[in-house]
Amino acid sequence: MNLIEQLLSAPWILFAGVVSISLCIGSFLNVVILRLPKMMEQDWRCQCEDFLEVPEKQRTPAQKITLSSPNSTCPSCGHEIKAWENIPVVSYLALRGKCSACKTAISPRYPIVEALTALVSVLTIWLLGPTVATLWALLLIWALIALTGIDLDTQLLPDSITYPLLWLGLILNYHGVLTDFNSAFWGAIAGYLSLWSVYWLFKLVTGKEGMGHGDFKLLAALGAWLGWQMLPVVILLSSVVGAVVGIGLIVFRQHGREVPIPFGPYLAGAGLLALWFGEQLQAWWLGYLGV
Repeated sequence: MNLIEQLLSAPWILFAGVVSISLCIGSFLNVVILRLPKMMEQDWRCQCEDFLEVPEKQRTPAQKITLSSPNSTCPSCGHEIKAWENIPVVSYLALRGKCSACKTAISPRYPIVEALTALVSVLTIWLLGPTVATLWALLLIWALIALTGIDLDTQLLPDSITYPLLWLGLILNYHGVLTDFNSAFWGAIAGYLSLWSVYWLFKLVTGKEGMGHGDFKLLAALGAWLGWQMLPVVILLSSVVGAVVGIGLIVFRQHGREVPIPFGPYLAGAGLLALWFGEQLQAWWLGYLGV
């Protein structure tokens, strides 16, 4: 019996392991959310300077940023975070939400992302059952959390996450992990083309861009993981919630109509619901249509 089979045969050990691992994954996702957009900006700047043939001495000096370096520091005083200060959730509580050096408040988003990652991971195991397919599905969920955080901060959905997610979904479903390959293949195509068509129709009618290209790729990835059958539910849920939130922001927070609202978090949330309750949502949708 291999390690995965042993874990699946002991659910309580599995849940404890998922909580521990997902808390650490949540800590890593915080790094991805913070640093990946900076890495993209760094790369864009270098490409622009190369294209413009800017002399080496005139180029913008910048510290090389990766997911592993430089070491994490306090944004206020530059204090380098020690290992014991970086334990997911626990360190935040032990430090009472403040830097150990300058006592500046630490953003609560860090423990929230860590705890949310653990909670959603455990719920996934509980709802879908302790199977190998569910363990693969956790990769989808962790990627969706990272994409949600990045989109909320920067209104970007990085290709470095959406493309691998798309290809991994197709590869896994080639082996029938979550759905059959035919559904996954057409799900990827339909997911991309559906929002791509809406984008161009809106642009032809209004002369404005209604959404970013990253939304097409994210929905294509969800189609590759969940199959084309789930796309109507994902699009409906994300559109309704997005519209309600958007109207609420405009009415109650005086959010300007010209200020874009990221759509990626709504797609990610709808994709998560489709993963959890796909069959029930599909039955409701078909029943509503009288099919």
